[in-house]
Amino acid sequence: MHLLSYNLLKNKAVGELPGLIRKHRPDVLCLQEVDVHLLPNELEGMKLMIGTERNRLGLAIYLDEARYEAERTGSFALRNSHYDRLATPAHERLLGVTVSARETGERFTVGSFHASPLTALNAIRRDQIHAGLNNLNMLGDGAPLMMLGDFNYPMFRRRLAQELNSSGFDLFTPDKETYKSQLTTGYFDFAAGKNFNYEWLRTLKQGISDHLPILLKAELAS
Repeated sequence: MHLLSYNLLKNKAVGELPGLIRKHRPDVLCLQEVDVHLLPNELEGMKLMIGTERNRLGLAIYLDEARYEAERTGSFALRNSHYDRLATPAHERLLGVTVSARETGERFTVGSFHASPLTALNAIRRDQIHAGLNNLNMLGDGAPLMMLGDFNYPMFRRRLAQELNSSGFDLFTPDKETYKSQLTTGYFDFAAGKNFNYEWLRTLKQGISDHLPILLKAELAS
């Protein structure tokens, strides 16, 4: 299956979504920094499964409903940083959907995640990442899971990968940098999960956003 994640830079890149869906045909589309109230319920054959309600920097998940059926959804508030308390950009930092394949009945859970920005400590983001994965694990009753999005974690990724691995999860790093602005570049967007056979995680061409979309190819572990 193909899972696509994109931080839309405060909804500025929303117009690129139809073209990305037509070109890459993702099974699941995870969005960050989106204005959920402006999103259509259906987009190029994909259906909006869940979106945040109170976030200034919203999250959303679309699903290829022809192939998959949503069993349950969840929205999660994670640990706040000092920036979160001052700027209030996000109440919910994680959305999750547990789905089943219509043909095979195989189940898995996917999450769209947006960590606190670089003004927060890495320790806070690690706590958010661990909590996010554990919430998705509970949402899907232990089914295979994958969390994609803006981890805001460009440095010390090896330590993060080691900590996740010790908890039974894997961190997947894209092949190229996922953030490019006039001030900096780096790896900001990742995927993490368990019980998936990973094939590749590619950084796609940059559009309007300072984040580049990422596309994951993986299959459920037998």
